[in-house]
Amino acid sequence: MTTVAQVMTRDAVTIGPTQSLRDAATLMEELNVGSLPVCDGADLVGMLTDRDIVVRAVSQGLSPDESIEGIVSGPPNWCYETDDVEEVRKKMEGAQIRRVPVLDNEKRLVGILSLGDLATSTDGGAYKTLSAISTPSAPKR
Repeated sequence: MTTVAQVMTRDAVTIGPTQSLRDAATLMEELNVGSLPVCDGADLVGMLTDRDIVVRAVSQGLSPDESIEGIVSGPPNWCYETDDVEEVRKKMEGAQIRRVPVLDNEKRLVGILSLGDLATSTDGGAYKTLSAISTPSAPKR
């Protein structure tokens, strides 16, 4: 069994729920990432994606100085670093998500498991996961 800890990306940069949309977008650009774990202290409260910023903030005319807490997707799907990669891959498929925050046994954020991590792991599975995640969904209207 390959564990999440063996393939995940460690030291994920986080953002706080009271930080601004501008702060989040700037941080995403600096790090060249499309999502950030949102933590209130040591507690993971959600995930913020570039899509959240566009669909939930920009499209509604929110100011870049607004806090992100109103648009954060949460509570997030997450996994433990000791979980089996194959089980987490299936969880990602089912939820149609590309990234999963990884927690230790004390429920502290220790990393992120992404499609890129799956693609470079010995178990692979990225094609199957990407196909399931990328299945078109119906609009929520």
